[in-house]
Amino acid sequence: MDTKTKELIEKGRMLPMMEEFYTIQGEGGFTGTAAYFVRIGGCDVGCHWCDVKESWNAELHPPTDVDQIIANCVKYSDTVVITGGEPLMWDLTYLTENLQKQNIRTHIETSGAYPLSGVWNWICLSPKKTKLPLDEVALKANELKVIIYNNNDFKFAEEQAKRVGKDCKLYLQPEWSNREKMTPKIIDYVMENPKWKISLQTHKYLNIP
Repeated sequence: MDTKTKELIEKGRMLPMMEEFYTIQGEGGFTGTAAYFVRIGGCDVGCHWCDVKESWNAELHPPTDVDQIIANCVKYSDTVVITGGEPLMWDLTYLTENLQKQNIRTHIETSGAYPLSGVWNWICLSPKKTKLPLDEVALKANELKVIIYNNNDFKFAEEQAKRVGKDCKLYLQPEWSNREKMTPKIIDYVMENPKWKISLQTHKYLNIP
């Protein structure tokens, strides 16, 4: 990679783009809402059950002009979801400030493992045991979404719930490959602990991106 491209990436003027697409939000508090997704490459959190492991190596994804990303976003939706990978590995200030100038709501889905950059209408924190979220992200989260793969994840969820603000919405979501086993347990847990809600990957049931 040449020096100029590296400088543009550091300034948030280019980002390693994995994919972008218009779809229906499938998870969490905005389930069922039309949104334009921008998936940025690069992640070192390393969840063993990650369903987009191809996003991990940022070098596999071409540095893309953020102005072009913005131009694509405004064609489709008034809501843009920035995801990854781990999007906070990159400076998202330029992208989000200019989206908001176009009256587009900016949402992010993050593990919270990196400092927060950007201007956000909604922060979905999905913490991972392998690299815990920073306090600054946890305290600003609008939504806590904990993936439940096994019984120990319920304890982890409660630990993370203590770190977010009092108005943060709390969700438990079954890990897709283990959903048949864990969904009944999540149902029972939420009924016993109604501060939590259930999130499902409805886009996978609907067979959409």
